[in-house]
Amino acid sequence: MGLFGFGRKRAKQRAEEDLEDQKDQSKELDKSEGAEKSDQTSQTSQEDRDETAGEQDEAEQSGKGPWDSTDPEAPDTDEYLDIGALMLPFLEGSELRLKANSQTGDVLGATITYKSSSLELEPFAAPKSLGLWDEVRADLLKANPSCKEVDGVFGKELTLPVKVKGKNLLTRVVGIDGPRWMLRGIFSGPAAKGGKEKDVLDGYLADLVVVRGDEPLAPRDLVPMHAPVTPNQRRGEAEDAESKDDQSAQIPGKPEGPFDSDQQTEVKTTLSRGPMFSEVR
Repeated sequence: MGLFGFGRKRAKQRAEEDLEDQKDQSKELDKSEGAEKSDQTSQTSQEDRDETAGEQDEAEQSGKGPWDSTDPEAPDTDEYLDIGALMLPFLEGSELRLKANSQTGDVLGATITYKSSSLELEPFAAPKSLGLWDEVRADLLKANPSCKEVDGVFGKELTLPVKVKGKNLLTRVVGIDGPRWMLRGIFSGPAAKGGKEKDVLDGYLADLVVVRGDEPLAPRDLVPMHAPVTPNQRRGEAEDAESKDDQSAQIPGKPEGPFDSDQQTEVKTTLSRGPMFSEVR
């Protein structure tokens, strides 16, 4: 009886020990599963944050100018200066120069000068399906060993030293692809390196609106530009056109058209003064 009693006690003790072991294993398993769930939750949260940040970066990038004139989010250009392919915002203290062919009067580019810096602008036609900046950038890198590619506000851009009057000056070349156009901007002076003037002219470029038009143009052809038309001039022309429409309805045989001969002569005279046209804004 004593032996059997001792055996039952040992069996009961082993059962209790086994039960404790099972409880300990269950606790360890719960801890392990909890840690795994925590890791998964942390990983998912990090992925969500990365995805959200990526979407924000993409949204910020897509919301930057220069703008296409057909973009519904483009700035209101009512107070912009119209030079044909480009609608230019007002920048206090800046000066606009148009580079023109002295023989034909065709405008070949526009330069904005602000303090000690300048920004030269050239709008080019581009293919429908592909951008042009990658190709142009590769050509510049190949032709200029001292040219370097860097990341900038508008994407990939180039730093290019140029020699002017015997001095080496650093320029910053930016290209932006739009719907059937590419806008090239060349920054000179402090705006090519950094600082406040760079920020101002970067912002100016971002506010530009490109008017590509429907005219068929070969890739790399300049999108046509013309002498500046101010907001007041545009408003005056619109009022004149409305007045002429009213008069034409009353007077039979009235010539039609938004411009009269005096206005046309004025534009020709302006462009024939020389290869450069200046306007202090």
